Amino acid sequence: MNAEHSIPQAGTPFVCSWSGGKDSCLALYRAASAGARPKFLLTMLQEDGKRSRSHGLARDVLQAQALALGIPLLTRATSWDEYEAVFVAALQGLSEAGIEAGVFGDIDIEDHRLWEEKVCGAAGIGAYLPLWKTPRLELFDEFLSRGFEAVIVAVCEEKLDKAYLGETLSVELAREFDRLGIDPAGEEGEYHTVVTNGPIFSRPLRLEVGEQVFRSGYWFLDLCVV
Repeated sequence: MNAEHSIPQAGTPFVCSWSGGKDSCLALYRAASAGARPKFLLTMLQEDGKRSRSHGLARDVLQAQALALGIPLLTRATSWDEYEAVFVAALQGLSEAGIEAGVFGDIDIEDHRLWEEKVCGAAGIGAYLPLWKTPRLELFDEFLSRGFEAVIVAVCEEKLDKAYLGETLSVELAREFDRLGIDPAGEEGEYHTVVTNGPIFSRPLRLEVGEQVFRSGYWFLDLCVV
């Protein structure tokens, strides 16, 4: 089943592959604004079930986002080796529960699109990428202009200084990244974010900053819900 590279039709029940960051949030926003029905957020966790695999977000932060969005959070703990099998099994369960589409926040990395088509096809649902091929800086601007707020929670040590941890996304920060030769959208893994507020949030998240932790080439900022 090929990805539509767009948005599910109005009324279509969908699950959003949820990192907690700006791109998955904007993809969710675009799909829901077009009338598709968000039924679940799906987040993959580390083996111990305490943090998300991609952004290192604590489970309580992800749950706080889900509550503010009014969308149930579904999580699965897995190793990287078992990731695909566990993801497909989760999608199959959702398909059996009536979910017809998976929504993803990828922008233009072809291997990611192919993988998303593969796992959704295995579960018998459609794969949709609402941000696909939109210019990266345009997405950054749309995210901010719609009123979303996000904080940097992870940086690649080879590309950004850990001093950027905790910085709030802004137009000024995008310009600074551009001067440094960093993609403002962070699509190549330069940094990751957590969304704390926006037009689809019923209330802003209140987060407390903890320690900085280094693992697998990234500096992560530990956050907890106040």
